[in-house]
Amino acid sequence: MAQRDKHIYKELRDKWIKKHKDLQEAFWAKHGDIIHDFINNTRNFAVGSVSGLMILSSPAVGLLSPTSSLAVKEEKLPMERKVFLIGDLSNVLPQEVRELTEDEEKKVAEILIRDFGLKVSATLDGKRLNRSYGYIGAEQHLARYRGDTMATHFIPPAGGSDNFVKHYSSGMAPGLGAWGYFANSQNEMTEQDLLREKYYIAVQTFLAPGFYENVREYITFFKFRKMLVVNPHNGRAVVAIIGDAGPAEWTGKHLGGSPEVMKYLERVDGAQKGPVLYFFIDDPQDQVPLGPIDIK
Repeated sequence: MAQRDKHIYKELRDKWIKKHKDLQEAFWAKHGDIIHDFINNTRNFAVGSVSGLMILSSPAVGLLSPTSSLAVKEEKLPMERKVFLIGDLSNVLPQEVRELTEDEEKKVAEILIRDFGLKVSATLDGKRLNRSYGYIGAEQHLARYRGDTMATHFIPPAGGSDNFVKHYSSGMAPGLGAWGYFANSQNEMTEQDLLREKYYIAVQTFLAPGFYENVREYITFFKFRKMLVVNPHNGRAVVAIIGDAGPAEWTGKHLGGSPEVMKYLERVDGAQKGPVLYFFIDDPQDQVPLGPIDIK
């Protein structure tokens, strides 16, 4: 009987946690920007009160069983951790979207390293982009190999992952990415090629300090370079590669994101534009996987 009760308690606890997490996700998806603006416009606002509100609204874990409280504390719901990330970033980032100072970049990097467990920085191997905080806009899918079209784009190759039909409407870019095709042919395309196109960003490589003095060296450095891209308003983050150059300065945007990147970061409102942080990932052994990444 005791074993049966424990099983029932566990089922109830898991359902309660899932329900609470779903509610938190929906809340931040709908109101994250508003809360961020509120915190940003009232610098003396105690971020801890927002964090406390979210924690106090956590499941009534102690009511289920003697061990339930401990189990939920160990789980550390992601949305509650994101509250602290959002608050910490809001205390460092300027109210307007502009180039960050060296001190601001250092503080942001420390926060990202702490929360995501990656070695990130605005400068790597003596090279940097023109900025590390700017407006991201929506990009289209890129041709992965000669002959790739929207009709073939969402048919995964042998060993591929899944079918991303939901991003079909974004269309295919009329030209190639800055580095050309990702694979020599459809038959030779690997899972890495698929992920590189799926999680790519376009950055203004041509505005990087020193680019025109060392074009070949900089092109080699930027090709498929991994970056951590973070939406500071909701805490969502993606490990992406530099897959293209752009956008043009006159667009008012500072980088672009693939349909999958924009969707995950929740930068797909009517304007298709919003501020993000983008920092280099120091990963010489290529051990950091591409795609969404959560707080550690």
